[in-house]
Amino acid sequence: MSRTTRLPSSLLRAAACTGVAALALTACGSGSGSGAGSASAGASSGDVKVGLITKTDTNPFFVKMKEGAEKAAKAEGVQLMTAAGKFDGDNAGQVTAIENMVASGVKGILITPSDSKAIVPALEKAKAKGVLVIALDTPTEPQSAVDALFATDNLKAGELIGEYAKAAMKGKTAKIAALDLAPGVSVGVQRHNGFLKGFGATDKDVACAQDTGGDQSKGQTAMENCLQKEPGINVVYTINEPAALGAYTALKAKGREKDVLIVSVDGGCTGTRAVKDGKIAATSQQYPLKMAAEGVKAVVTYAKDGKKASGYTDTGVTLISDKAQPGVTSKDTAYGLENCWG
Repeated sequence: MSRTTRLPSSLLRAAACTGVAALALTACGSGSGSGAGSASAGASSGDVKVGLITKTDTNPFFVKMKEGAEKAAKAEGVQLMTAAGKFDGDNAGQVTAIENMVASGVKGILITPSDSKAIVPALEKAKAKGVLVIALDTPTEPQSAVDALFATDNLKAGELIGEYAKAAMKGKTAKIAALDLAPGVSVGVQRHNGFLKGFGATDKDVACAQDTGGDQSKGQTAMENCLQKEPGINVVYTINEPAALGAYTALKAKGREKDVLIVSVDGGCTGTRAVKDGKIAATSQQYPLKMAAEGVKAVVTYAKDGKKASGYTDTGVTLISDKAQPGVTSKDTAYGLENCWG
């Protein structure tokens, strides 16, 4: 998904194996010679290479994903190669990274596709060369373009916050603003549709819809535009927490921050703290570290015995709020902060 929050310096220092160039391939993990079992006949697991390609390497979500892959690679005794787009949406950069990784002999590639459709030909070429391809977080279109998908159920994530918002409104008439991602991006579409389903609404019930790219400053501008169009907005759905915080800033400037309900998706640490502080009412938390860790393990299994992961693996989602609503299952921010990323 589109996650464009800039990474704090402390997290940048924590992100191992991040190259200076966004698309530079980096080999990390234990390297060859640290055998943790046989990867294939006559080869140690240290000879196995796993590729990880994220949308960017500056977003906390993908930093946590890389951290999960690095820990799993070290535990399994395999080499990890990483690459990322220069920006969210850099399909050409991801294609180059795939080609470079295949040429270097990776056994499997884990990827969060920036363009779910345009990336498909490159992935099919990799599969044709015997590389296991697993999508993380964002499904390809079609999903069958990869061997497997490890991701949040984004429709469910949207449904959870929609159900929460409906319950929190307690029967009041809703005037909804939808601060979305970008046209045609599967994650954004699923979350948006899930929210409407959970709320029991349709697009006709949305008073204002604006794209934000998941960016905080664009979220603020989008909220300002929506308030100008429909001053009576009282429910705000946002694609992610940076967009939610942008919306909060715009609402606060108008003195509306206490009477407008904001709900979101992601469960990053900054966003979870915003829930604790009352800026966001609720968020659906997802788990990027688990996505990557499970992906690495799947490649190791394939390298050892040729068994390919397949289908969709749901890596979980949890509604986080300190203001629980009747009939809606949630956990508080203490749990959220223990399990957040970023």
